[in-house]
Amino acid sequence: MAKILDKQRYKCAMSAMQTVQAISRAIPVLHSGPGCAQKLSSSSGNSGYFSPNIYPCTSINEKDVVFGGVNKLRSTIKNSLKVIDADLFVVLTGCIPEIVGDNTEEVVEEFRDANKPVIYASTAGFKGNNYKGHEQVVDAIIEQFLEKSEERIKGLVNIWADVPYQDEFWHGNLRELERLISELGLIPNTIFGYDRGIENVKKIPQAEFNLLVSPWVGLENVKKMEEKFDIPYLHYKTLPIGAYETSEFLREVGKYAGVEEEKIENIIKEKEKYYYYYVERYADLFLETRVMSKQFSVVGDAQYTLGITKFLVNDLGLFPAKQFIVDDTPKAYREAITKEFETLNYDIKAEVVFETDGYKIHKEIKEHDYHGYPLIIGGYWEKSVAAETNAHFLNVSWPVNERLVMNGYYVGYDGGLKLIEDIYSVAKTRFN
Repeated sequence: MAKILDKQRYKCAMSAMQTVQAISRAIPVLHSGPGCAQKLSSSSGNSGYFSPNIYPCTSINEKDVVFGGVNKLRSTIKNSLKVIDADLFVVLTGCIPEIVGDNTEEVVEEFRDANKPVIYASTAGFKGNNYKGHEQVVDAIIEQFLEKSEERIKGLVNIWADVPYQDEFWHGNLRELERLISELGLIPNTIFGYDRGIENVKKIPQAEFNLLVSPWVGLENVKKMEEKFDIPYLHYKTLPIGAYETSEFLREVGKYAGVEEEKIENIIKEKEKYYYYYVERYADLFLETRVMSKQFSVVGDAQYTLGITKFLVNDLGLFPAKQFIVDDTPKAYREAITKEFETLNYDIKAEVVFETDGYKIHKEIKEHDYHGYPLIIGGYWEKSVAAETNAHFLNVSWPVNERLVMNGYYVGYDGGLKLIEDIYSVAKTRFN
């Protein structure tokens, strides 16, 4: 019997077009049916240099299913190079050409000597979701564009986090990670967002190490770069939100990079002094509203469910109910991620469930006794169950339909303060 999946929290692998778009002056070339880009352009802030509505596309149809679509692909790439001013063209394949067996790799190889680089990623929807599609695009850059470098730029660190646009806070989070790395005296290198782009992509093989800040997305990419470019990597599983986790992040990254311990601790001391100044000013508010939400649940991808759970327990002293990870995390990573939820302060352990069915998630939330008003942090789909349970609700994870996020972020000390503001702005409405 077919399974009905309610309130899905991810899109198909071809939505990796958003990963391409997040690289300045990079353009996806879609080898797919004409509707794919439109169906996958639902995230806000997606207009960019080129809108998904005008991406070059082969727009294959029934005739191409019978006779193949490689000729259309060849002409689409050729004409895109003529009329589009871009620095990198990334061909993304949809379901139809992969089912009928179009040799996309062979066609793209014909453009190896084009005036601008052309690469391709296999992103058929049946091969996975957009988290895996994101990894496929990065993998294509590694395998088809970059070359090994014997030169290393001292202190240069490639930073990788979660999926652009799927994470509405991706841009601000990356910039704050850059600032934290700079505090340690290192040189951050990211390829996504404002004024990054192809020049930063070219620097990747010259880094001293890769820093992956993600529970699982991107792990295979940094392993491949270690194998191909001899670049070691540090895998920091938790998105650092607030004072406790950000201080741990600085210590671990600093130690890995060989930064003097005294320098690291001085940075942390100053940052925590600043952070707790604001927390102390509003301590009365936190204590007054504490009884309203004795327990909380986070519904999001592994990045936010883990990061926010640690923040709410370690920084705010709240107690976790069941937590829900909805990104269809590959089974190979689940045990390690589950263990992270058992490393909370005060010997607290959070139960975590890997679940993609919104109906089941909402059912469990409604059946749990939160001992007061629940605090539910999740996607827009959780607004309905929050209303049913009289909960405080904050829309953080995809889909984000209740707020506009331009360069906002939750990473770091300032990001933690911003998350406190957002949570308690909701809690204060109880007084009105």
